[in-house]
Amino acid sequence: MTRIRVLAALAAVLVAIGLVQLSAARASAKALAPTPVVAGNHLIDTRTGETFVPHGANWPSFEYACVQGWGYSQDEESASQNVEAAAMESWGINTVRVPLNEDCWLGSDPHVYGSEAGYRAAVAQWVSILNAHGMVVVLDLHFSAPPGQHATGQWPMPDSQSPAFWTSVASAYANDPSVIFDAFNEPYSIWNNATNSYAFQLTWDCWENGGCTAPYVGTDQTPITGSGAGSYAVVGMSALVAAIRAGGAQQPIMLGGIDYSNDLSGWLSHKPDDSQLIASWHNYQGQSPCGDTEACWTSEAGSVASVVPVVVGETGETDGGSSFVTAFTNWADGDGIGYLPWAWWDASQTSGDDALYALYSGPSFAPHAPVGTVYKAHLAALAAQNAAKAFRIQPAPLSAPGFGSSASPLGTPGGVHSPPAAAGPVATMALATSDLPAALMEQRYLRVGVP
Repeated sequence: MTRIRVLAALAAVLVAIGLVQLSAARASAKALAPTPVVAGNHLIDTRTGETFVPHGANWPSFEYACVQGWGYSQDEESASQNVEAAAMESWGINTVRVPLNEDCWLGSDPHVYGSEAGYRAAVAQWVSILNAHGMVVVLDLHFSAPPGQHATGQWPMPDSQSPAFWTSVASAYANDPSVIFDAFNEPYSIWNNATNSYAFQLTWDCWENGGCTAPYVGTDQTPITGSGAGSYAVVGMSALVAAIRAGGAQQPIMLGGIDYSNDLSGWLSHKPDDSQLIASWHNYQGQSPCGDTEACWTSEAGSVASVVPVVVGETGETDGGSSFVTAFTNWADGDGIGYLPWAWWDASQTSGDDALYALYSGPSFAPHAPVGTVYKAHLAALAAQNAAKAFRIQPAPLSAPGFGSSASPLGTPGGVHSPPAAAGPVATMALATSDLPAALMEQRYLRVGVP
């Protein structure tokens, strides 16, 4: 038995070394992580000018480890984080959503683990590693709480501390164009089964502008009654967008709709005035009121996706199968909608629903059947489809908003790439002006034959 364990451990080490070597080889052949900006109803990678569609996963733990008192995240060693990031990269993941904790970032709760500075440094390390492995990072306000309460779970809406959180986070990452901000995880109403009525009903007007009052809630997301009961003034999405911009950050901002981000029906008519907004939609099996069908998904997100980019900040299958994830990702691909399944964690270290959502298992990051197996294969198929295209658009690199030398919000347009000597027929073409902001309209694209 001892020998078997030694051999298993050795195998895991060899796999880890292989992942690091693979990552290093890829890093030498490519530049930095994508630098996405909103252009019409899609994202564009300003390094290349090509459409960027987020395909990735959620990496939970920064939201709960600190309030549970045992660490900043599930993995804090840079060596093992590099191995993990290399595994993600090998799957074809290009975006990782990292949930955060408001109290831990601000240092506003003396009961949390560690320190404000330690927490921020741990987040910065992980963001840097993911970026170095070619991945965009979505920083998400996941756990929050009004002053005097503990951020041990999801509250209905942002509170008076949330703008300060975002101005601070935005200031820390204002110069990282490979970061996107997800303003608030899952805004929600609270239904009271006993009275068959709302204990708190979140309207679209309150979602946008705040001003309503929500009850204090426990970790089960139900109102606290008796001792400890209370309420707080809700802060709206417009204030959070303003807070991010006040921190000097110009990167895209994801805004989740109401009903735990399942409902986008009022998103377009209530979105804040900002050119770099993404609609964040959450779609788990069995949670949409209209069902798990393509017609339902089109009605929920289709009209929004025709105007602004839509990214599925969370999705997952709850029945232990893979048919939902397969059907949904295929549908989303057709509409250019990105998706970040919940969650990138180890099935062998979890149980129950957590294990159902787990994408991998064990130290070798083997895909966890069936959903992890299907998802990894789906990402590989997307990569193969892209590689098999006979032609590709090879545009000039663009400047991300706020990162170029120009005072323009989108920087100074770059020059035109020259095609490689061995390229096929070349034809210069202008991108439709409706597809890009004014500052990018002068870009020219080359259609280059790929040998």
